Amino acid sequence: MPAKLSVNLNAIAMLRNRRDLPWPSVIGLGRIALAAGASGLTVHPRPDQRHIRFSDLPEIRALIDDEFPQAEFNIEGYPTEEFLKLCEENQPEQVTLVPDDPSQATSDHGWDFAANMDLLKGVVKRLKAGHMRVSLFADGDGNPDAVKLAKETGADRIELYTGPYGGCFDDPARAAELVELLGRTADAAHAIGLGVNAGHDLTVENMPMLAARLPHLAEVSIGHGLTADALEYGMAETVRRFCRACGQKI
Repeated sequence: MPAKLSVNLNAIAMLRNRRDLPWPSVIGLGRIALAAGASGLTVHPRPDQRHIRFSDLPEIRALIDDEFPQAEFNIEGYPTEEFLKLCEENQPEQVTLVPDDPSQATSDHGWDFAANMDLLKGVVKRLKAGHMRVSLFADGDGNPDAVKLAKETGADRIELYTGPYGGCFDDPARAAELVELLGRTADAAHAIGLGVNAGHDLTVENMPMLAARLPHLAEVSIGHGLTADALEYGMAETVRRFCRACGQKI
């Protein structure tokens, strides 16, 4: 089955936040994305609320519940107490835990599972008690031992960090090397029963090779490249282009 597309709304929210005005509408563009074929919406509410605001979360939850009940809400972030309470209040179908420092511009590495095992075990148990699927941000470096440690936390999935792969847009040979490492990591995860998501700097151009090497890929979360394309093609057509790049018939 082709990977599902979750549209990350952070870049839209960041553009909105440049002015004290309600446009571009995070909810309005989320609605267009879901109507065009996206399977879900992703947000990363950072403590400084520099893009997605905490007040956006219940509105996105209501959009999905009221108009697109088949879609999923994915909230990602570092598991502070404030973040965990936001998740419990807004009940996403999936929580993606990332090891970001709050000051980081964006996620740029996966978890050190050995060093953070106790933290992750406790957080995963808490979130799953609230009936939320848990995914952990992981480096796609082909290391099966890291994948086994991810499984030990009790998580349901990993999300492969695809930033280095996305950064090779002008180096096909290196991109092929990196997609093979991502594939080996995904293979190891699938073999032990972990679902596999992916995200960061994915585009219409580089998605097909990733999807071909990762046949069990469950979901991709895409924001920056998708939002950039939406400026050119519009949100609805951009979502359709990305769905087709994932291998969906749309």
